[in-house]
Amino acid sequence: MNRLTNTIRPYAWGSTTAIPELLGTEPTGEPQAELWMGAHPGAPSRIDRGSGLVPLDTVIAADPVAELGEATVKRFGPTLPFLLKVLAAGAPLSVQVHPDLPQAKAGFADEEARGVPIDAPHRNYKDANHKPEMIVALSPFDGLCGFRRPTEAADLIEALGVDSLAPYVDILRAQPEDQALREVLAAVLGADPEAIASTVHAATEAAARLAADPATPYAADYAAYAKAAHSFPGDRGIIAAMLLNHVRLQPGEALYLGAGVPHAYLDGLGVEIMANSDNVLRCGLTPKHIDVPELLRIVRFEAADPGVLRPEAAPDGEELYPAPIDEFRLSRYVVAPGADPRTLDSATPQILLCTSGTVRLEDLGESGTVLSLARGESAYVPAGGRTRLDGDGTLFRATVAA
Repeated sequence: MNRLTNTIRPYAWGSTTAIPELLGTEPTGEPQAELWMGAHPGAPSRIDRGSGLVPLDTVIAADPVAELGEATVKRFGPTLPFLLKVLAAGAPLSVQVHPDLPQAKAGFADEEARGVPIDAPHRNYKDANHKPEMIVALSPFDGLCGFRRPTEAADLIEALGVDSLAPYVDILRAQPEDQALREVLAAVLGADPEAIASTVHAATEAAARLAADPATPYAADYAAYAKAAHSFPGDRGIIAAMLLNHVRLQPGEALYLGAGVPHAYLDGLGVEIMANSDNVLRCGLTPKHIDVPELLRIVRFEAADPGVLRPEAAPDGEELYPAPIDEFRLSRYVVAPGADPRTLDSATPQILLCTSGTVRLEDLGESGTVLSLARGESAYVPAGGRTRLDGDGTLFRATVAA
């Protein structure tokens, strides 16, 4: 068991205060977007095994079976198959979608064969893996997740009273679900830049007016779109966002985002876990490259409820966030003074993150290591580790599905 030293990623959309508040540090005045915990080569955590801090991916590469367990290596190869983050959105992230595993493998192979540099701004596939993910709110958390029903999207857009949006409303009302959603998204992304910017400005002003009256249908949704437009004025992604479900998570609630589901995080602090991948196709709220044909090939044009998740409690005190994926398993423990200690047994590697109070970890193996984790601190436990947990706080446990 080892304490992790982690990297903060300073993306422009990050909050300037949320991660410093979690860690108990002074804000720098700059955005602090993500705290990474894991072995992703972009910003691996570091651990000390007695000879100074060493990147976790280097430690794992030296003896994958000892670190990850034979079963994990057999299933996913000699790398940690998940990445855990604390995500702090102070402004919207791009509206985006992730490929499934066959799409990622094919897309990566194609771009490799065509010689597209891995760091090229127009490259879609950074690796050959899929990127299912889950976000658990630590604060009230606003996001977009999956398509609305076309008729509902038509009602929301029509109420804006913007004449140039009328053709989209007609398509949403007249066409079958998948065709309607595909046609409107393609039309928005393919529209003349000057014309769509004018439409977005008019829609944004109307959304702000409608949001001012809480009794207005979709008032909270309009408020979210108007707020997003402050960060991306004139961006066609505002119209694309209106096709999606707006969700506000309360602390402890979660969203699971599978392949092909368009989504965006708008505001808030959360614990995020994902398969170890960086494959993203964007469709708005971004200055980055948008590959419209590839995006339309990957998106699943299906309306669905966003499916807010709440943890399922087990008798041993573990609260599991269920997800239909093998690369990761996320749960939490809420521990209190005087309660019986919990024992965490796992044949797979674990990352343990404290998000409130203080939790005490004791290695029940030969080392007998004891770690005390405060808010924002984390530890790595190799496969086969047995750990006793007590204290007064909340601990998230990330591991691999058995």
